[in-house]
Amino acid sequence: MRRPRTQGPPRHHGRSLKGKPAPDGLETSFEVRTHDSDLAPEVFARLPRRPIHIVLDNLRSAFNVGSIFRLADAARAAEVIPCGYTAYPPHHKLEQTSLGTTDSVPWRRFDDVPTALADLRASGVQLVAVETARGAAPFHQFKYRFPVAVVFGNEALGVSEAALKICDAAVEIPVFGYKNSVNVATAVGVVLYELLRQGGWLDEPAATPPGGISESAT
Repeated sequence: MRRPRTQGPPRHHGRSLKGKPAPDGLETSFEVRTHDSDLAPEVFARLPRRPIHIVLDNLRSAFNVGSIFRLADAARAAEVIPCGYTAYPPHHKLEQTSLGTTDSVPWRRFDDVPTALADLRASGVQLVAVETARGAAPFHQFKYRFPVAVVFGNEALGVSEAALKICDAAVEIPVFGYKNSVNVATAVGVVLYELLRQGGWLDEPAATPPGGISESAT
């Protein structure tokens, strides 16, 4: 016998940013930037990219890879480099979390990480593994040299031994919980914004021009 559906608490009427009823009845007086850059794609493509290369060493989750593409877009990183069995575009699961940023972020794929790192080193790029390895420096105390490549490893196994042997240094994110690491996409965000800070790019204006501000409810 089907049980009758219980009635939830009454909703308060308010107005969200899109003019629809807000479940909590609250309104905001903040100005909110529009979702995407107002720049034309060809204009955006000419903007200088940060000399930061994101190397992905056999990541298992395509959803994590998509999130990393979105982070790379937010930072205007030089490129994302999926290696090994890491998912790469086109991939439907990746696209669900990348939200179309595979079109705005340069990327190239390598069959194995050592080949990718050798290519980067030949171009004078510093190679830094992000791993809870013996002797790793705290990520926020390490002095990065640009251009730099940061290597992120498999969610269960970490950065491979082959990659660690090639890298110039290793850094780690301090953790204070039961687990000794954080989600790989989260780790990319943490380290990426420290790189932007050390590179002096955080105080630069966003890619959205001044007219790209929307008025919200007052």
